[in-house]
Amino acid sequence: MRDLFDVAVAAANPVTAVARNLPPKPKGRTVVIGAGKAAIPMAKALEYNWDGPLEGFVVAPHGYTHDLRRIGVVHASHPVADDFSFAAAEKALALAATLGPDDLLIALISGGGSALMSKPVAGIAMAEKFGLIRTLLKSGANIAELNCVRKQLSAIKGGRLARAAGKARIYTLALSDVPGDDPAIIASGPTVTDTTSKRDAQAILERYGVVPPPAIAHWLTLPDDDRSILSNEVETRVIVSPHESFLAARREAEAIGLNVLYLGDRIEGEARDVAKVHAAVALEIAAHGQPVKRPALLLSGGETGVTVRGNGRGGRNVEFLLALAIALSGDSRMAALAADTDGIDGMEQIAGAVIDASSLSRARQRGLDPVAILENNDAHSLFEKLGDQVITGPTHTNVNDFRAILIR
Repeated sequence: MRDLFDVAVAAANPVTAVARNLPPKPKGRTVVIGAGKAAIPMAKALEYNWDGPLEGFVVAPHGYTHDLRRIGVVHASHPVADDFSFAAAEKALALAATLGPDDLLIALISGGGSALMSKPVAGIAMAEKFGLIRTLLKSGANIAELNCVRKQLSAIKGGRLARAAGKARIYTLALSDVPGDDPAIIASGPTVTDTTSKRDAQAILERYGVVPPPAIAHWLTLPDDDRSILSNEVETRVIVSPHESFLAARREAEAIGLNVLYLGDRIEGEARDVAKVHAAVALEIAAHGQPVKRPALLLSGGETGVTVRGNGRGGRNVEFLLALAIALSGDSRMAALAADTDGIDGMEQIAGAVIDASSLSRARQRGLDPVAILENNDAHSLFEKLGDQVITGPTHTNVNDFRAILIR
């Protein structure tokens, strides 16, 4: 299963995808602005394959190294923005504003860009916006809901970076980490026309019982501002998506004799609830050979959520796995892996973990209570003590979560 995960990550390598999707050269300048966990390899591919002048920069998470020579790199925080995110957003808007009708803006966008390049609208403090997004994240909101709220409070998201570029030609290359591959949701779509409204953001906050600070509440009551893109030449391409990664993993699994049931890459919902459904399907396969016969591999992607009730070290993939282990009750025919393709699950520098039939018994032998740990959202601590974490380091790509259950 670790081999299959590595195959899926390799299939999401943005370098070859960028090289296949270069735009025509402009009469004027070519300026690059990028943000996300894949920003550096995307910029590297552009540098290597672009034989004309290049300028600009990309924003990557703190600690990501690079050897770029023509495109600059700045670092900021993820998944919650910091002061460096604010500075990066201001720098991007200022650079975009220097472009003219003969110039080309190449936007390199990937998952994580929402936090890495962040500037609230006038009148809203950074701490207010960050605090609201953090609360909404802990409330279990999905990526589309989070990014809708972000866009309504942002001076750069929801097409505002493209608007700042005026009449320049805008060409966006995006790596999808969202169910459905909607480019308006990927990194909150800084160069993509936004169709959401302030009322949509209000409804999301109400749905999760999140009360915004007064400045944000007031802003959301005002009329929607004009975020229309001024350029007449705008093209957006999603060059890597989860679908390709799962196709690669499926081919590899079938080549070694497994019957694959692929549930798709759009699965959302509370991680522990999604785990119960996956467990039910896996047990049906184990008991009755339906809907596929053993040996089988159950594959799925997407992005689940976690409603944070405890104060542990958690992430959606390890929460899914611990809930899955509990639902499977040590079934000797089962093993599973769940990990984030960017190498970071939640706030931890850990991609995910693995379970097998012995996971619960080994935990209890160490004096650990799996159910209590799940309730405390502390699954990372459990898998760390078992030695069952999947650690990759930064993968420099991001096509969301990879879940695999082996039924022997």
